[in-house]
Amino acid sequence: MSRDVDLLDQSHSPTKVIWLLAWPVVLDQLFTTLLQYVDSAMVGSLGAVATAAVGANSSTIWLVNGLMYSFGVAFGVLVARHIGAGEKEAVGHTIRQAFIAIIAFSVVVTTIMRSIAFKLPYIIGVDESVAHDAGLYMSYIALAYPFTILFAYMANLLRSSGDTQSPLISNIITNVANIIGNTLLIFPTREISLFGSTFTLYGADLGVQGAAIATAGSTVLSALILFSVFLFKDSPIKTRLIGVKWGFDWHIFKQVFRLGTPLALERATLNMGQVAMTMIVTRLGTVALASHHLAITAESLTYLPVSGFSIAATTLVAQSLGANNKPLARQFARSSLRGGIVLMSSAGVLLYLLSVNLIGLLTRDVSVITLGSKVLRIVAFAQPFFAMSIVIGGILRGAGDTRWPFIYSIIGMWGVRLIPAIILSFFFVLPLEVVWLCMVADLTVRGLLNYYRYHKGTWVHAWDKHIAS
Repeated sequence: MSRDVDLLDQSHSPTKVIWLLAWPVVLDQLFTTLLQYVDSAMVGSLGAVATAAVGANSSTIWLVNGLMYSFGVAFGVLVARHIGAGEKEAVGHTIRQAFIAIIAFSVVVTTIMRSIAFKLPYIIGVDESVAHDAGLYMSYIALAYPFTILFAYMANLLRSSGDTQSPLISNIITNVANIIGNTLLIFPTREISLFGSTFTLYGADLGVQGAAIATAGSTVLSALILFSVFLFKDSPIKTRLIGVKWGFDWHIFKQVFRLGTPLALERATLNMGQVAMTMIVTRLGTVALASHHLAITAESLTYLPVSGFSIAATTLVAQSLGANNKPLARQFARSSLRGGIVLMSSAGVLLYLLSVNLIGLLTRDVSVITLGSKVLRIVAFAQPFFAMSIVIGGILRGAGDTRWPFIYSIIGMWGVRLIPAIILSFFFVLPLEVVWLCMVADLTVRGLLNYYRYHKGTWVHAWDKHIAS
């Protein structure tokens, strides 16, 4: 099957079409995980303080990126529905509105994040020894936000058309560039022995600052690659940007806000919860914060690849419903969910068995390895339920039913995870393992609630009731 195949052609089985879309995203997310591993391992070699400086910003970065990504998803869903309905002019018009959103969000987000970069560490409550490097890291990441937003929108628009391979290729190039950048910017000039020969390798010796510059630079590169694909590749989303009307269309933005706002609130709820978790863990000490950050990075090895099934489900459900083929949408949803659960459950087993090795790849600190591997074994048991949340979230997004996942995220993150974690860590001074047990309870509850919504089946009518009105 070609990647340019008609996704709704029923001569192909739903499972085959899902894998056609999902496998590049699975590899894409594995490369994303590799990027996080490389950053964490290279910074981790500088010690627990440097690791904590990067880790202190992780939740905030996820929060901001999640908000921006949510509206990129909304534009992608709209475009996918127009593609399914064969409405080429509507596709082009919606994409031009997406570029208006990119410009507006870029100005606002970059300005805000640059202005608060050095204040965030103190708001979170990190140790004074960590605060300066943490602020420096965020200040560089903030400069790249226009390209972070451009990348998020381009990736969603390309995937809405069925092109999941271009983001993969972009990510491979980006990872190579980031590794080179880290190597040259983090460490000092040093002698390297390779294949029996010794040579001098230049290094800027910038530490955490070097990691931030390399990450920001690779973000710029990935965004420009996807923008070039959008401009020059012949695809269902190829759109004229010059010589056409660029007026603001409130009707399009109204639909985007109806789709994207619950998703953005869901992301905000989860990511603000992550920020709160970071604040809770910070009180447990630098070793606990470093272990928490590295364990989160290691855990992403299990859940990021499953987003391939979630993204495939979003595209296929949206296109199917755009073509008014509800039975096909249900078939795609069922096959996506089955594949996601199998993949993530298998990855959970590996997470449990290889926990020490995974943390050991990221740091040499024995105390961090010991604590990080313990919490990884705890969270391994939640992976099937986490898969339900991830894949069903993609199904519901494609159908335009984004409100209930937001409600479930509030129940799980704040009711099941954070309140118990605050009580147990603040008042009973219990260790990091107990905080992660609260996380497992949250993931389990959220997975079961999302499955209940999916099983009811009313999501196939959500667009007619809430979006088209």
